[in-house]
Amino acid sequence: MITIDWGAVGLGIAAGAMAGAVFFVGLALGMRLALRSARPMPILLLSSGLRIGMLLGVGWLIAQRSPTALAGFALGFVATRVIAVAMARPSAGARVSRCN
Repeated sequence: MITIDWGAVGLGIAAGAMAGAVFFVGLALGMRLALRSARPMPILLLSSGLRIGMLLGVGWLIAQRSPTALAGFALGFVATRVIAVAMARPSAGARVSRCN
Protein backbone atom coordinates (compact mmCIF):
# COMPACT_ATOMS: atom_id res chain seq x y z
CA MET A 1 0.00 0.00 0.00
CA ILE A 2 1.30 3.43 -0.91
CA THR A 3 1.41 5.95 1.89
CA ILE A 4 1.05 9.65 1.20
CA ASP A 5 2.73 12.21 3.42
CA TRP A 6 -0.14 14.67 3.75
CA GLY A 7 2.08 17.12 5.62
CA ALA A 8 4.35 17.31 2.59
CA VAL A 9 1.34 17.76 0.31
CA GLY A 10 0.07 20.59 2.52
CA LEU A 11 3.50 22.22 2.55
CA GLY A 12 3.63 21.94 -1.24
CA ILE A 13 0.17 23.43 -1.68
CA ALA A 14 1.02 26.35 0.61
CA ALA A 15 4.34 26.98 -1.14
CA GLY A 16 2.72 26.67 -4.57
CA ALA A 17 -0.04 29.11 -3.66
CA MET A 18 2.48 31.63 -2.29
CA ALA A 19 4.79 31.24 -5.28
CA GLY A 20 1.81 31.58 -7.62
CA ALA A 21 0.66 34.74 -5.88
CA VAL A 22 4.13 36.28 -6.14
CA PHE A 23 4.37 35.14 -9.78
CA PHE A 24 1.09 36.74 -10.84
CA VAL A 25 1.62 39.93 -8.83
CA GLY A 26 5.00 40.22 -10.56
CA LEU A 27 3.32 39.62 -13.91
CA ALA A 28 0.78 42.37 -13.26
CA LEU A 29 3.46 44.79 -12.08
CA GLY A 30 5.75 44.00 -15.01
CA MET A 31 2.95 44.49 -17.53
CA ARG A 32 1.89 47.75 -15.90
CA LEU A 33 5.45 49.10 -16.01
CA ALA A 34 6.02 47.86 -19.57
CA LEU A 35 2.84 49.45 -20.88
CA ARG A 36 3.90 52.82 -19.46
CA SER A 37 7.43 52.59 -20.85
CA ALA A 38 8.75 53.78 -24.19
CA ARG A 39 10.97 50.65 -24.32
CA PRO A 40 9.01 47.75 -22.80
CA MET A 41 11.24 44.86 -23.91
CA PRO A 42 13.93 45.18 -21.18
CA ILE A 43 11.23 45.45 -18.51
CA LEU A 44 9.39 42.39 -19.81
CA LEU A 45 12.61 40.35 -20.07
CA LEU A 46 13.71 41.26 -16.56
CA SER A 47 10.25 40.60 -15.14
CA SER A 48 9.92 37.22 -16.81
CA GLY A 49 13.46 36.20 -15.86
CA LEU A 50 12.89 37.05 -12.20
CA ARG A 51 9.50 35.34 -12.07
CA ILE A 52 10.66 32.17 -13.84
CA GLY A 53 13.81 31.98 -11.71
CA MET A 54 11.82 32.38 -8.50
CA LEU A 55 9.31 29.74 -9.55
CA LEU A 56 12.00 27.23 -10.55
CA GLY A 57 14.01 27.88 -7.38
CA VAL A 58 11.08 27.41 -5.02
CA GLY A 59 9.90 24.38 -7.01
CA TRP A 60 13.37 22.85 -6.80
CA LEU A 61 13.48 23.40 -3.02
CA ILE A 62 10.06 21.79 -2.61
CA ALA A 63 11.03 18.89 -4.89
CA GLN A 64 13.97 18.14 -2.58
CA ARG A 65 11.47 17.28 0.14
CA SER A 66 9.44 14.64 -1.74
CA PRO A 67 7.51 13.96 -4.94
CA THR A 68 4.23 14.42 -3.07
CA ALA A 69 5.34 17.89 -1.96
CA LEU A 70 6.14 18.71 -5.60
CA ALA A 71 2.67 17.50 -6.64
CA GLY A 72 1.15 19.73 -3.95
CA PHE A 73 3.27 22.63 -5.20
CA ALA A 74 1.94 22.17 -8.73
CA LEU A 75 -1.62 21.91 -7.41
CA GLY A 76 -1.23 25.10 -5.36
CA PHE A 77 0.23 27.01 -8.30
CA VAL A 78 -2.52 25.87 -10.70
CA ALA A 79 -5.22 26.78 -8.15
CA THR A 80 -3.70 30.24 -7.79
CA ARG A 81 -3.59 30.59 -11.57
CA VAL A 82 -7.28 29.70 -11.87
CA ILE A 83 -8.14 32.33 -9.25
CA ALA A 84 -5.92 34.98 -10.90
CA VAL A 85 -7.48 34.38 -14.33
CA ALA A 86 -10.99 34.52 -12.86
CA MET A 87 -10.17 37.84 -11.18
CA ALA A 88 -8.63 39.30 -14.34
CA ARG A 89 -11.46 38.25 -16.67
CA PRO A 90 -14.18 40.90 -17.11
CA SER A 91 -17.57 40.09 -15.62
CA ALA A 92 -20.36 38.82 -17.85
CA GLY A 93 -22.32 42.09 -17.70
CA ALA A 94 -19.28 44.33 -18.26
CA ARG A 95 -19.02 46.10 -21.58
CA VAL A 96 -15.73 45.44 -23.35
CA SER A 97 -14.56 47.83 -26.05
CA ARG A 98 -13.23 46.21 -29.20
CA CYS A 99 -9.99 47.25 -30.89
CA ASN A 100 -11.36 46.95 -34.39
